[in-house]
Amino acid sequence: MQTLTYEFPAERPAARRAHVGVVGSGDLEVLIIPADGAARVRVRTSVDGFDTVWRVVLERFFARHPVAGNYELNDFGATPGVVTLRLRQAIEESGP
Repeated sequence: MQTLTYEFPAERPAARRAHVGVVGSGDLEVLIIPADGAARVRVRTSVDGFDTVWRVVLERFFARHPVAGNYELNDFGATPGVVTLRLRQAIEESGP
């Protein structure tokens, strides 16, 4: 089990809390709590050694979707495609 933390610039805060996905084989749970100023991300993953992959996937995502908040990502072997999908779903659920 590994915990990673990241922070990315973000222009607009999430409007409300969001929760999508589940912690299950090959899946990812994403929770967003609205906050100002930055996207602060904590990743808890069952797969060690993918720090660089996580950083790149998250950098790309927040470059396109600069939504501020505190993000909790609970991973159980999700692929980069699943990570991006769940983050998009959470952004949609968190409102305009």
